[in-house]
Amino acid sequence: MRRREFITLLGGAATAWPVAARAQQSAMPVIGLISNWSQELATSRLAAFRRGLSETGHEVGQNVAIEHRSAEGRYDLIPELVTDLLRQRVAIIAIPGVARAAQAAKAATATVPIVFAVGEDPVKLGLVASLARPGGNLTGVNFFNTELVTKQLGLVRELIPGAARVAVLVNPANITAEPTSRAAEAAARATGLHVHVIKASTSSEINAAFVSLGRERPDALFVGGDGLFNARRVQLVNLASRHALPTIYPDRIFPDVGGLMSYGSDLSDAYRQVGIYVGRILKGTKPADLPVVQASKFDLVINAETARMLGLTIPSALLAVADEVIE
Repeated sequence: MRRREFITLLGGAATAWPVAARAQQSAMPVIGLISNWSQELATSRLAAFRRGLSETGHEVGQNVAIEHRSAEGRYDLIPELVTDLLRQRVAIIAIPGVARAAQAAKAATATVPIVFAVGEDPVKLGLVASLARPGGNLTGVNFFNTELVTKQLGLVRELIPGAARVAVLVNPANITAEPTSRAAEAAARATGLHVHVIKASTSSEINAAFVSLGRERPDALFVGGDGLFNARRVQLVNLASRHALPTIYPDRIFPDVGGLMSYGSDLSDAYRQVGIYVGRILKGTKPADLPVVQASKFDLVINAETARMLGLTIPSALLAVADEVIE
């Protein structure tokens, strides 16, 4: 996707990726899509969403259009992104992976259908009345986030049996930061680990966090799920390598660029499911009649080359259950 195709919104801080013509230029229904995806992630993430649309007979540019807005980690811009799409009179709003945007969209409209994918319990977030009977104009996918923290820290223990101190990096601007921190602290108590939470909401704060980690020398680092961290994954992986810090991430996009290990929901499948639900609603199904889907596919990815560089021997039991080992 060429940079000149970008439309800059709000003084250049948010980006819009028009995949097709605007609503007023076409009779076909327009999907408003709000994400946290960086430019380089947008292609693969959008492809998964479009696969779901295709499964319901919707092809972008043929019988449906997309207006894409991305905050790229700027959570303060989300209300204006929602307002902008509603001004476009979109037929439906899809929000894959941004819980705060789903909350903002719900507050902004009770009539435009909204399909979300969130890592937190959508009932606790106030998005739906229940998983089985969402009610209102929202439904979507719960791909889990904090529920996986215990498993993720357990994997650290499996890979580094002697680990005692684990740092947890979260973005305080993300509403998942506090639940992730609490889940990590609870998991640490159950496993005998000591957890130290570090916060970063900008690229410079990420650098500062690793300066602190370099002084404290924890045995491992766990990076919480966040759109900013996804966009800055190369920075995070390079800093972890520079400090020889074994790190587990929530998404396979990190070991793909040299990160040690990831465990988390298959987000491509979650975004495909969002596309399916959007397609079904465009065909006339009401959001209230579509139960919230809970993720059932999870990936463990290990970068064996990074493990060797860190002087770690991957236990055979861990290799046996890994979905992919990158050599």
